[in-house]
Amino acid sequence: MKRAAFLLLALAAASGAQAMSIRELRTLEAGEKDGKAYAGYYLVGVLEGLREGVESSQRNGQKPLFCVEGRRLEPSMARSLYQTELTRNADSYEADMPVQLVMSGALKNSYHCTR
Repeated sequence: MKRAAFLLLALAAASGAQAMSIRELRTLEAGEKDGKAYAGYYLVGVLEGLREGVESSQRNGQKPLFCVEGRRLEPSMARSLYQTELTRNADSYEADMPVQLVMSGALKNSYHCTR
């Protein structure tokens, strides 16, 4: 139950508003002149929001969803993390699911906690 509550909190913190769906992100990328750049900025924001949510939970003594633990995690990695997660687990995600769900899955799968 705590883990589900944290995930919902992280999603809310990452978006600040209604979360963008996978379909909406794809439409943004394809529909505007600078759509790919805007989508990239959104993915960076989601990544940074989820990371801040995890760091906040750690400060409060809760078990984090993922752990960077000194490994490289930079904003420029947001798109590749997102795309890799969608490719690896294509059957797990539907177009109307939030981008934050995909990114949190990517971070959880790529940055396992070892302690």
